[in-house]
Amino acid sequence: MNLPNAENARVDEEKITEYLLSEAHQFGGPKAVFFMEFGFKKEKWAILAEALRTHAQKHPVVSLIDSGFGPRFTVEGPLECPDGRKPQVRTVWQLDEGKIAPRLITAYPLE
Repeated sequence: MNLPNAENARVDEEKITEYLLSEAHQFGGPKAVFFMEFGFKKEKWAILAEALRTHAQKHPVVSLIDSGFGPRFTVEGPLECPDGRKPQVRTVWQLDEGKIAPRLITAYPLE
C-alpha cells in the first residue's frame, strides 16, 4: 500500500524549522542532530521538506492506525540526503478527517 495522495503530501515549514531541525526542541533536538549530520540545514528547510515528500511517494506504508482524527500512516525506507547518503528513516503521516492531502507528523531514523 502507498500513502494516499502522496503527491499532495503537506510538510509545513514550522514542522521542519521548529521541530525536525530545531536542536533546542525537547523532542526534536536529537532528530535535528541526525538530519543535520546528513547535510540538511534549518535555513534551507524546504530541501528537507521535499526529501520527506519524496520519501512518502517512493516507499510503501508499513503500518496504518486510526488516530481518532483520521488514519495515520507509517512509511519506511531510505531518505535521499544532500550529502548523498541514504539513511533508513521512518515518516508518519496523517490524513485528517475531511482533508485530501496527508500531513507530516514526524520523521526519525530507523535503528
